[in-house]
Amino acid sequence: MASADNTPGPGGRGHVLLASDRFKGSLSATAVTRHLAAGLRRVRPDVPVVELPVPSAGDGLAEAALAAGWRRVETEVSGPAGRPVRAVLAVDRDTAVVDLGEACAPRLLPGGRPRPLTATSLGAGQLLGHALRGGARRIVLALGASAAADGGAGLVQGLGGRLLDAAGRELPPGGAALRSLQAVDLRGLPDLSRVELVLAGDVSGVLLGRSGTPAAAREAGAETDAGRDGVRTLDAGLRRWADVAEAAVRRSARDRPGAGAGGGAGFAAMALLGATPRPGSGFLLDLLGFAGRARGARLVVTGEGALDTRTLRGRTPAGVARSAARSGTPVVAVTGRRGLTGEQLRRSRIQAVYALADIERDVGRSMRHAGPLLEQLTVAIADEWLP
Repeated sequence: MASADNTPGPGGRGHVLLASDRFKGSLSATAVTRHLAAGLRRVRPDVPVVELPVPSAGDGLAEAALAAGWRRVETEVSGPAGRPVRAVLAVDRDTAVVDLGEACAPRLLPGGRPRPLTATSLGAGQLLGHALRGGARRIVLALGASAAADGGAGLVQGLGGRLLDAAGRELPPGGAALRSLQAVDLRGLPDLSRVELVLAGDVSGVLLGRSGTPAAAREAGAETDAGRDGVRTLDAGLRRWADVAEAAVRRSARDRPGAGAGGGAGFAAMALLGATPRPGSGFLLDLLGFAGRARGARLVVTGEGALDTRTLRGRTPAGVARSAARSGTPVVAVTGRRGLTGEQLRRSRIQAVYALADIERDVGRSMRHAGPLLEQLTVAIADEWLP
């Protein structure tokens, strides 16, 4: 079952650390670690298990921080369609994790139906403001999937900024309305001069690109739910938003990596709020205290939905393996399907891979039943690594 490169290390009396990313389309990072923990506790109840989900794409970072022992703070904000939703912050001393998905994830749309032209990131700005009022001096804004393709315009409005048309009227929410943008009034924004604002998640894409559907619009489902005319509308709105916003602050951000993340919220955060992107899993591992939880571990189990060459470019399994290698702790990975050679695994310090495809070849069934299948994989992991 396992694709292994080294023989298992000797059995010890330490704990097993579970530090996995999500299985995209199936399970969040927190759910993956929860299923792994359930399986291991069933087959090896004598072995202590520590759960530390590490969502490198940004989705679920607040949830992961809570699993790591951060304090839960709950408040009400505006959802992507304007309806109130309950949103959660994770707080540790003067650091707060603000998860974009808590306020404007696609799952928060009424009926689950995408509204790419009108959905707003307003609630994310309100959540960010709540963290500031709570005394946060370092804020990690996790840019996961967003229902809003508004380039972070709503984020700015939620913090007190105003977006005005030619008659001086406030624009309605959504990316389509940005075509009528004439001016931005930023006097209502809070003072962020003493606040470190960091962007976490998949901060790689630019806001617009040279051709085709803008990243923000593509993420919000515009290609399938707004049609070609809707995509053109969003493209025009986002370009107008970038022009006016950059002129107001005399700073360009549309072509910076991460500007297109979170429906374009990365652009607004960098251009108007002075945020700094922190790509890769290394930052997240430090943020969540991986080194301390790995100390004394006899085994680390990591993973993600597809273990392939993209994994090697800073995703959770690669970062976890590098960090664990410093103390000589063996690392094994779980995945839906493996796409790395033995040599690539050796270089990445991952010593064995356990794939759902080994026990369920049908991809659809594997995705639907990923949780129970992960629990099955723990039997082989325990047999081979926890003698």
